[in-house]
Amino acid sequence: MTATNLNVTGSRVALVASATGLVGQTVLTLLLADTRYSTVHVVGRRAPDVQHPKMVSHISASLTDWLCPAVDDVFIALGTTLQVAGSKAAFKAIDGGAVVAIASVAKAAGATRLAVVSAMGASTQSGIFYNQVKGEMEAAISQLGFETLVIARPSLLAGDREALKQPERVAEKLALGAFKWLNPLIPANYRSVDASSVAQAMVTKLQTAGGGKHMLLPGDMQK
Repeated sequence: MTATNLNVTGSRVALVASATGLVGQTVLTLLLADTRYSTVHVVGRRAPDVQHPKMVSHISASLTDWLCPAVDDVFIALGTTLQVAGSKAAFKAIDGGAVVAIASVAKAAGATRLAVVSAMGASTQSGIFYNQVKGEMEAAISQLGFETLVIARPSLLAGDREALKQPERVAEKLALGAFKWLNPLIPANYRSVDASSVAQAMVTKLQTAGGGKHMLLPGDMQK
């Protein structure tokens, strides 16, 4: 899989946060194959299971205390669940604090464009804790001053978590089973969306959108 509208310059440098996750792994694949990028830095708690001459891996236990190299474009696909995190405070530290910290450090290192995974229903005013944290994250990164900001708001993410050795999400698995049959009847913005489609949409939108803030809703990311 490769990104579209390639301009062969080889001069841009990208950063991918959480390149071992459902969305991040495909973003990494796209960028490594994209001739616009000479280098792709990845930051996470562990290195991706790939080797490539363009890739430079940075391992950080906290994701907030590391030295970011000079970069142009940033892709953040970091996220967990309340169950996996273990507490509301831990969840907020990852899906809120760590995301904003990575974006802030990258901006200070020269990044001008950012694409980040959020969630459908994200709002600072939401009565749902998950959506409130995502809304607060969006508000914070919107104040960082990126020339181009792409926020992807998928609904239910579909993908092979078992292959990535991620903890099973029982509720998500059951919901995806139901969505498999109901998707054709559900409005596009409420359907489950494949993680690889989210990644492709993020990369393409960041390359083609121009300046300003841009939202990608589930209907925009369906194949």
